[in-house]
Amino acid sequence: MKNVLPLILPFLFLTVILSAQQVTVIDPPFWWADMPVAELQIQLYGEELGYYRASVDYEGIEIIRQIAVDSPNYLFIYLDISKHAKPGQLNIKLTRDGNKIDVPYQLLQRESSQGRYQGFDSKDVIYLMMPDRFANGNPDNDSIKGMLEKANRQDPTKRQGGDIQGVRDHLDYIQEIGMTAIWFTPIIENDMKPEYGAYHGYAATNLYKVDRRYGSNEEYKALIDEVHRRGMKVIMDMINNHIGDQHWWMKDLPTKDWVNDIEKFGTTSFRGSVASDPYASNYDINKLTKGWFVPEMPDLNQNNELLGDYLIQNTLWWIEYSGIDGIRMDTYVYPDKEFMARWAKQVLDAYPTLNIVGEAWVNTVQMSGFWQYDDEGASDGYQSNLPSVTDFPFANTVRSAFNQNFGWTQGLRSLYYLFAQDAVYENPMLNVIFLDNHDMGRIFETLGKNKEHFKMTYAFLMTARGIPQVYYGTELMMEHENRGGDDEGWRQTMPGGWPDDTRSIFTKEGRTTQENETFEYVKTLTKWRNTSKAAQKGKFLHFVPEEDIYVYFRIHEQQTVMVIMNNNAEARTIGRDRFAEILDGFTSGKNILTKEAINVRRNFKVPPKTTSIWELEK
Repeated sequence: MKNVLPLILPFLFLTVILSAQQVTVIDPPFWWADMPVAELQIQLYGEELGYYRASVDYEGIEIIRQIAVDSPNYLFIYLDISKHAKPGQLNIKLTRDGNKIDVPYQLLQRESSQGRYQGFDSKDVIYLMMPDRFANGNPDNDSIKGMLEKANRQDPTKRQGGDIQGVRDHLDYIQEIGMTAIWFTPIIENDMKPEYGAYHGYAATNLYKVDRRYGSNEEYKALIDEVHRRGMKVIMDMINNHIGDQHWWMKDLPTKDWVNDIEKFGTTSFRGSVASDPYASNYDINKLTKGWFVPEMPDLNQNNELLGDYLIQNTLWWIEYSGIDGIRMDTYVYPDKEFMARWAKQVLDAYPTLNIVGEAWVNTVQMSGFWQYDDEGASDGYQSNLPSVTDFPFANTVRSAFNQNFGWTQGLRSLYYLFAQDAVYENPMLNVIFLDNHDMGRIFETLGKNKEHFKMTYAFLMTARGIPQVYYGTELMMEHENRGGDDEGWRQTMPGGWPDDTRSIFTKEGRTTQENETFEYVKTLTKWRNTSKAAQKGKFLHFVPEEDIYVYFRIHEQQTVMVIMNNNAEARTIGRDRFAEILDGFTSGKNILTKEAINVRRNFKVPPKTTSIWELEK
């Protein structure tokens, strides 16, 4: 079926158009037999379809509901598909006053689940990229006839032409660094006006189609299959909170409350803290959850049952179609939180091996911990069902730790206090930790272009608890560019990803001496982490920092690792007696970078401005 699928879909689309000219949109475009959920919502759109009534004659399938809505041009049909239903083509018959429309609908055979929807966890290192900015593998799709925005390499606020083929062309590079999972910003269609600049992918205009300037649905699936063959994983970026204002819904909304009213609620407050605030006013809750993200992004009303079902089903469709291993859900704290709990539960009930990380952009550990799933009967009364959160407190603390004067809660002590609050998380090992991403200044720039601090923070990322995420270009210590504003300044294209580039950072010969040094440092640490049971799964044990030296251990039954962060400008002697509860079981330690050995039965020195990592030996 894998090889036949690309041929089926165009044929299916052609059949629908010829047989049912009044039906212009069918979502989802097809489904599968023997799915982990029995219910299927089909959204039909076309002139006055709401006046028609549907029937189906197919063994194992029955219509359980059909709903006409405010717009006369929609008909929602709910099917119950039993385990006995076989793959094939069913015919949905629409009738109205003697008029008939036949709508063919394909029920496909599911692919084997082997090697698909594998999930991701602390054994992984995630590589985050923006496909428009990473590499242009197919210049022919840079600008597509009929789409609103064309590529413009002269303007960094516009599309640059990166695509799915560009990612696939450089999988060797990504794998060479040691990355085990790839997350790229949304690949679904963003056919927005050029004045807005939707190269980032967060203004969807069709939730079932890959943007043609990136490639096709089939190319996206082929990329995922190739990644899986390499033993790596793919995380798909999704958005339940909003769409783009050029989404075809906006020309004819199904119901009056399909999107929230911008005249009433305006734009969002961006105060994610409100969602977990036990004292929040209704005004602030509505402002956060019902306000539009920006005027070009209509805010979806997830309390509309039809829309809620549509969004959940869209997620299930992409998982089944593509075989993705995980989901990164954008703006997790902005939609209705009860809907998001329902969404997460239904997705993970259907695909229990999958993992989901929610973008919970909040400022404190307590607010972040609120969003990770809780045991039944949690004191806050909210069961999110969400396994993983983006650990913004981690990123913010690391970035500030090296930009403060030394104080009681500053410098490396702030890292200690960050982890000392981990009790608020159900499982902090599932937190996605990072130094920077597509919405933040690049870490090297934030650290004042201090190379020693950069290396210290990357080593910290690779040895801290959680799931590390690395932003593309960080492996080269990429700097902020002064072009097109802040967002574009840290969303650069990768030199060598475009045919007219004068050099390629994807090759050793194309990188500068400094880039090669950083590349090798990142590669060595990341690949070491790929083999280190302690760094991946080990218990985290730390000591209160003294004199801007932070000591912690990762302890696994097969390996113990000692990490010492010395932020001083000179070497320091470490008194081993303070750490005797761990060191008494060992005689020496081998530095994973320098291969030098230390005797941990006595005091030893650590170099300045370094995060030193030792594998302890008996």
